[in-house]
Amino acid sequence: MPLLICFLLALLAAAAVALWPLWVRRRRTRIAGRPFPQAWRRLLRRHVPLVARLPARQQLRLKGLMQVFLAEKPIIGCRGLRVTDEMRVTIAALACLPLLGAARGVYPELRQVLLYPGAFVVERPVSEAGGVLSEQRRVLAGESWSQGQVLLAWDEVRRGAATPGDGHNVVIHEFAHQLDQAGGPANGAPALPTAAAYRRWSTVMQSEFDALHWRLARGEPGLIDAYAATAPAEFFAVVSELFFERPVELAAGHPALYAELSGYYRLDPASW
Repeated sequence: MPLLICFLLALLAAAAVALWPLWVRRRRTRIAGRPFPQAWRRLLRRHVPLVARLPARQQLRLKGLMQVFLAEKPIIGCRGLRVTDEMRVTIAALACLPLLGAARGVYPELRQVLLYPGAFVVERPVSEAGGVLSEQRRVLAGESWSQGQVLLAWDEVRRGAATPGDGHNVVIHEFAHQLDQAGGPANGAPALPTAAAYRRWSTVMQSEFDALHWRLARGEPGLIDAYAATAPAEFFAVVSELFFERPVELAAGHPALYAELSGYYRLDPASW
């Protein structure tokens, strides 16, 4: 009898594991299919003008993704900040933009978003000469952690949402890092379907990364911000901001780069 009970328990556990993805899909479909709250529509129109650029079909999909995001990912106020619907809707809309084209789940490794009123300080160990470790303090407007957290400064989130044509958006930036960090540390190469796709991505990104360094060394102006030159992961996040906020200019000035991003995100925002 004990063996039979163990066998039945193991069978139930296996069935639960097998059926869990199906249950999640059905639950998300149900949540995404709910009527989008009228108050949230007003907040989108008022605070996230970038959404108005999307075709009607994409706007509808974005709203469904937002409802799933807000049902699953808590946004927690820090340093006494009280999280409002404006904050939740703004963050959800911008975080879900990179998910519009491809079925990637809804940031499966993300557990929560920590929202600060303004810039916050992060301390991390840094190795100095001779192998000595010291604490480095950095003042940031956003950061993505592979441990399932995104940290954001609300004043910068609000500014980025209100000015969709300047190419700077901290939410898109940090959630591009989340995509890059799926399955490992951010390295500028998010999950791609084939080895050939990785080779093509690497060739184009490295060429553009080198060209950016060359331009900065000569002091020449350009579309891609200097911060993108600090690391391949930052390059991917910065050009993702441009892809969604200044796609026509990115496509015109960097067509190969735009094509890679368009293939990855499965979107063509220059056509919007």
